[in-house]
Parts: sequence; structure tokens; C-alpha cells
Amino acid sequence: MSDEPGASMLVEDQMCFALYAASRAVTGLYRPLLDELGLTYPQYLVLLVLWAEGPSQVKDIGAALALDYGTLSPLIKRLEKAGLVSRQRKADDERSVQVVLTDEGVALREKARAVPPVIAEAM
Repeated sequence: MSDEPGASMLVEDQMCFALYAASRAVTGLYRPLLDELGLTYPQYLVLLVLWAEGPSQVKDIGAALALDYGTLSPLIKRLEKAGLVSRQRKADDERSVQVVLTDEGVALREKARAVPPVIAEAM
């Protein structure tokens, strides 16, 4: 424990706690809106990337969202099970998996357009 001036060890004085609390609050705003769409917040983020970029390799989605393969793979599997995306191996590189929106995934974009304005107003 430090007795240095300004070296508070109180949780409320920690920048990381303020960021954590703010992140949880914002994610909490999304929850009821995304529940109506049948999505979790991380699934919504994956779809945002696909809606903006089109078919994308798993590694590129991971880079865009700062998520590792171990976190991203189950998310994509659940989106595939829900019929929103499909995973396809690239013909020229079998190790590379591309994620493609299904027609249902494309259609969900229109419903999801209502989310950003609600969040913006809440902010």
C-alpha cells in the first residue's frame, strides 16, 4: 500500500473502474433492444462488421473487433445456428474461413437500424 499523495487505492478513484462501469452501463442500454432482435451485444458487433464490409474472413472480423479466434468462433457458430450467417472455406485456401450473411442476416439489418438512434438519445 502506498502513502504517496494522489496514489489512492479506492476503487472509485481508479480510471479502469470508471471505464468498466461506463462500458457496462452502455452495454446494458443495448440489451433490451438486442433481445428484440435475438442477439447478444458481441453478436451484434459481428453483424455490424459484416453489414459494413460484406463477406469477411474470421481473422479480419477478429481484428476489427479486437477479439481472438477462441472468442469469435463460438459467436459465429451461434449466428450460423440462428440462420444469420454461413461459414465457407475459401477455394484457394482451405485454412481460411469466410463468414457470409444469409438473406435473413441481411434482412435483420433493417430491423437493427432502430438501435443506434435509441442509444444516441440515451447518451
